[in-house]
Parts: sequence; structure tokens; C-alpha cells
Amino acid sequence: MPGARRAAGMHRPRPPPLEEPPALEDQDLLLAAAYVSDAQYNRNVPFETSPQAIRLYYFYNHWAMQAATYFFICVDLSLALFEEPALFPLPFLVTSIAEVLCLTAFFGRLVHFAKVTPQMVFWKDTKNICIMVTIVLTLVDLIVYGILEALNVYGIRWSRALRPVFLINFPESRQIRRAFRSIRNTLPDVLYVFLLFIFSVGTFSLMALKLFGDRGLKTVEGSPYFTNILDIAFELYVLVTTANSPDVMMPAYEFNWWYSLYFITYIIINTYIFMSVFLAVVYNNYRKHLKNEIRTLAYLKRRKMIEAFNILKVKVGTESVVKEAQWRRLVKVVAPDISSSHLELLLRILDEGQKGHVDKVNFLRLPDLLNIQVITINVKRHPLEAWMPRVYQSSASLLVQKVVRHRVFVWAYDVIILINAIFIALDEKNPFISYAEWLFLSLYIIEILLKLYTYEPRAYFGRKQFWNWFDTLIIIAALVATVANTTIQSARKYNSQQILDIVLILRILRLLRVIVSIQRFRVIVTTLINIGPTMLTFGGLVLVVYYVFAIIGMEAFHGRVHFFGPNSTSPDALTCGNSALRDSAFARGKYCRNNFNDLGSSLILLVELTVVNQWHILANGFALVTHQVAKLYFIGFHIVVVILIVNIFIAFILEAFFVAYSLEKSEVETAIEKKIQELGVGVQEEKVQDGRLIENMDAKDSGFIEDNKKEDLKGLYFRIASKKYRTVDALLQQMFESEIAPEEEGPSLEEILNFSPADIYPKNPSFENSA
Repeated sequence: MPGARRAAGMHRPRPPPLEEPPALEDQDLLLAAAYVSDAQYNRNVPFETSPQAIRLYYFYNHWAMQAATYFFICVDLSLALFEEPALFPLPFLVTSIAEVLCLTAFFGRLVHFAKVTPQMVFWKDTKNICIMVTIVLTLVDLIVYGILEALNVYGIRWSRALRPVFLINFPESRQIRRAFRSIRNTLPDVLYVFLLFIFSVGTFSLMALKLFGDRGLKTVEGSPYFTNILDIAFELYVLVTTANSPDVMMPAYEFNWWYSLYFITYIIINTYIFMSVFLAVVYNNYRKHLKNEIRTLAYLKRRKMIEAFNILKVKVGTESVVKEAQWRRLVKVVAPDISSSHLELLLRILDEGQKGHVDKVNFLRLPDLLNIQVITINVKRHPLEAWMPRVYQSSASLLVQKVVRHRVFVWAYDVIILINAIFIALDEKNPFISYAEWLFLSLYIIEILLKLYTYEPRAYFGRKQFWNWFDTLIIIAALVATVANTTIQSARKYNSQQILDIVLILRILRLLRVIVSIQRFRVIVTTLINIGPTMLTFGGLVLVVYYVFAIIGMEAFHGRVHFFGPNSTSPDALTCGNSALRDSAFARGKYCRNNFNDLGSSLILLVELTVVNQWHILANGFALVTHQVAKLYFIGFHIVVVILIVNIFIAFILEAFFVAYSLEKSEVETAIEKKIQELGVGVQEEKVQDGRLIENMDAKDSGFIEDNKKEDLKGLYFRIASKKYRTVDALLQQMFESEIAPEEEGPSLEEILNFSPADIYPKNPSFENSA
């Protein structure tokens, strides 16, 4: 580490500015801060610039307002749990009042948005129209259903399927809308592949009808084999998912083994080739349209920052700049919780020559700088060092600390964990094994105590120290499990299998310490954790699709299938309460619990359909209790979820994982790190033990540093939180912004909003430009 200087050294005197800028009007400052904040969070909301509208816009983006919106969305969606068919039944009056309250909140949020945006923009925005139409349709449905309910006439709450519209169309859900737009933009190209796939399935269905229809073959159930073109098409479509393989081919295969070639050819063409083409087309179009959207966001972000600069700029000679005092006020408005040391660090980066102002090129970098996690390490002494310094600094104490910090200490406990795994697999009734569990537990407790003795406790249990908390909680769980297990075994009169199951699970959780101990494991798991927030985008997308299909399924199939319990003696239990299922594969497989009788059961059934194993049995079962047309519901779900959304999800996860696993520092991060080292207030990553004891900027949490470095590390120091979570969108935006010249203002707003993916790629690609 270069010669360390105190963070206070950052405040060395600056040359006095030639002239003090006039005080900026609060109104202009708020407007500029709104533009910068929108650029920082990639918001694209055109808003009025009047004083009242700007304050309303700040209030609209307040976290409390956003949290309230999501709260009412969650309440609105969860009402399906309490409405008929209900998991937890409530009177219609209660659920209808709750829904009216939610609609009122949505309408209020919409009115708030209308007060912020220009009227022409508001009424041209399809999102606002969708919300208003959905509110009106829901109220109409509520009134009609309430009247029918009062007259004891059966009615359908069809508007419940529209509830996800609120989740999708409010500005806060722009990531989910982007995912839906990716699907919409991908559909045209996927449609051609899908039509060719349907043509292939239809061709093979006709071939099957001619090959097997007149052979007199029978299925296992005794029904005619491949004599109806619609049944053949359905069975072959199911075969693409491999759910009915090899059952569907067995009658023909038993008749003549040559017929197996027909099914092998079909599987190769439709399962392996067409499904791979689906993934390739979806993946390619997803990336293409996502990059187009990110390009649009990059230019919009650039324009917002230029607007902010134009509001704040003053002339210094021939150059337009933002004075330091105005820049400081701006940053404090955009990020009110930023510390003075962090603010000073950012100013040193943007005003490298310490001229007392920030030029246009550097000003445009402000949103990216604010989005980078800068860590403050406030070096603190161990409490024992303050309470009994002579003992803590004694030779024996220093030897213990040195041993704990050494790699051999970690390796030794890795070996102990592996030996412990072997013992857990052995028979615990053996007294030797039982005593060994106490030995391992004691070693783990000693490890935690030694670490707390060596490292500063508040740093060890910092808010961001996930692995240290994880490690400690595993040890506590192991202690609870071992004590509980011993207590249960000693109390011969009391024996609960559920308690014993929990005990065994808690003991096995001890093996998860391997993740903490082995660096490669920790990197992979940390990467998965880091892309977790990114996956929430598609989690919302899947929730919307599941919810719509669950509501439709409940309206179409509820009450058709009943579950009587595992110990029921009712004769109807053998047919799931419906005689149409007698002797069916659905009833023989005891799939009675797979029904649409409430929202919970519906969602579980849809998960089973997503897995696709045995989904044709479920589809045939509900077709038997309703109509054969019901199979279209299940085929539609498979097409939308498995073929389309799952493939987009795979593409998304591949991109996110590759980025999170191998991402290098961005240019702006490098600039911050360089400035930190130049100022002598940097801590190298390898000098922070395990790179783990760190905390976000302004939290001033302690890192634990080797003793021989502590004398040099006095005061406040900074690090870049490398390998922290960054979205794929942010990476693509950063990649595209690197292609924009710093002085380029970009195209006009109308041109930006009309960008097309075709603009990114050459119309006549060659090998050179493709590469």
C-alpha cells in the first residue's frame, strides 16, 4: 500500500476561486437534481417543470409512496386467496371493500402522476389508459357480481385476471414491462419457427394416422391407438416434452420394431432441433431488443444530464462549467445521506485539476459515480486491546492472533468439516459417533471464539458480513440441534418424529460451512446471490403469467376434482369425487390433490406443469371432467411459459451469471480507485482479511487489518466494493455509453424514442462487421 495519509488530508486548501457564483435559485437546483436523480435510476418520466410539479414529482418518487403502491398491489393480488374458490374464505363484502380501497389507491396514484406529467404525454401513454380501463372494468365486474350474489345467481369474477395489469403498468415496474416488451418483440420471429414446428407436428400426425390407424392396436388402457388425428397431434406434442416417452411408442414398437424409427426421427427433429432453435431465436432476439432499449436509456440519460448541466452552468472564460459550491448543493439534494468525505472524494475525481469547478464532460459522469459502492473503512481497535492492552498485546496473545489469521487455520477447519461430514453419514446410535458430535461442535465454537478474539467484533458482525453471520448461525443451529437431540433421547417418554426431523436437518446444515471455507464455492454462491435481485424481474414476470392462468383455471375447473385425504374411506376418493375419472390414469396416479379449487393449489399445479413431467396426465384428467377443448388451456400454458418465458429466463440468467462471474471494474470505478490511491486513503483488497469485513459508504464499519499494518491505517479509508451486484442492464448501458463520445449530445428526443434494433446491426452483414 502506498504511504497512507489520513482521509482528513483530502481537505487540503484549494486555490480561491476567481469569483463566487451567484446563489442558485432553489427551484433551479431542485429541477437539476430531479434530472440527475432520473439519470441515476434510469427513470424516463417526462414531468412538468413548474415549482409545484417538481415538488409533486419528488413526492411521487419518494420511497414511502412507492412502498404504499406495492403494498396495495400485493393486497389486490392476494385477494384471490380469500375469494371463492378460496383457500381462506371471507365474505364477499369484506373482499369487495378491500378491492375498492386498492382501486382508490391506484386511482390516487394515477391522479398524482397526471399532476406531474404534461397532459398530452399522460393521455398518450398506454400504461395510464390500461390502468384506468382496468379500474373501470373491475368496478363494473364488482357491481354485477354483487347483484348476482344478492340474487343467489352464479357469477364469474372475470376481472380478477386483470389484476396483474396494475403490477405491470405503474412506472415503478419498468423492469417487468421491459421483460414483457422483450417477449412482445420476440414473438414475430418466434412465430415463424412455431408455425414450422406445428407444420412438422401435423405432418408427423398424418403419417402416424396412416401408419397405425388401421392396425387395430390398443393402448395400455385398452383404447384404440392413434385413430383420431386430434388425439395423435396432442400425444405427439406431449412427446416433444418427453413427458409420455416411451409409453406413447410402445404399442407400435411391440407390433414391429421398425416403427421405432418413426418416433426416433420425430424426437430428433422436433425435440432436439426445433426446441434448440426456439432457444436460439428467443435468446438472439432478447439480446437484440434489450440492447436497443438500453441504447435508448443511455441517450435519454445523457440528455437528462445535459439538461441539468444547462441549468447549473456558468461561464468561466470560454468554457461552460458548474461551480464547486453549486455542485456540492446538487449532490446533497440528489444523495442527502452522502458523507462529506465521500462527497469530497467524488469532487476530487470530477475536478481533477482542483480549479473550483466541474466541466461538462466530467459532470455527465456523476450518475455513474453515485451508483458505485464506495466503502469506508474506519479502523478501530479491538475492545480487549482498550480494556487490557498489556494482555492483548502480549507475545502469547499475538501468537494466537497470528495463528488464527494464517491460511493453515482455515485449511485445518476445512479438514475438520470433511471429517464431520463422514461422521454425520454414520449411525448416530453408536455412542462413539454421538460423543464425536460434541467434539466437532466444541471445535466449531472454539473457532468462532478465536475469531472474535482476533478480529474486532463489530466488524465481524457488520451488516454486510453475510458469510460471517451465516457461519455463526450454522454453529448456533448445530448447538441447538445437538442439545435438542440429547434432550429428546434422554426423555424416553417423549418421542416426536417431527422434532427429530428438525434436529437432523439442523445437524446437516453444519455441512454448509464448506461453502464458507472453500473460496471457489463462495464465489459461485456469492455470484448467485448477487444476481438474485436481477432475477426478481423475471420472478415478477412469472408471477403475472402464473396468476392469470391460475385465475382462469379456477374459473374453468374448480370443483371438478376433489381431494379426500390419504386416510379417507369414501368410495369417491378413488375417482377424485368425479365419476368421469374412473379407471383414468389421473385417478390411478392419485393426482386428486392437483386441482384448481383455490389459488394455492392452482399455483402448485402450474409449477408441476412447468416441470412438464406427467403434464399430459393432468391435462387428460381435466379434459375428462370438462371437455377435450380443455387441453388447449394446458397447451397454451406450455407454449407461453415453457417455450417462451423459460427460454427468455435462461437467456437472462446466462447473461447475468456470465457478467456477475467475470465482470471487470468499469472505467468510472477505475477512476475512483485511482483517485483513492493518489490521495493515500486507499486500502488494497488483499489487505482486508478475506475481503469480507467491509461496509457500505457512510456506515463507517470497521475492517479487520493485520496488526503490522494498523499503525499505518489511522482514520478513514476507502475501497471500491468490487464484485458487488450490478444489473445486466447497467453493464450493457455502460458498454454502449463507451461508444458515445463524451462531447456528443446525441440525437433528438423524437429520434431516441423511435430507435429500432435494426439500427444497431448492419443490413448486409459481412464476416468483418459481424465479428
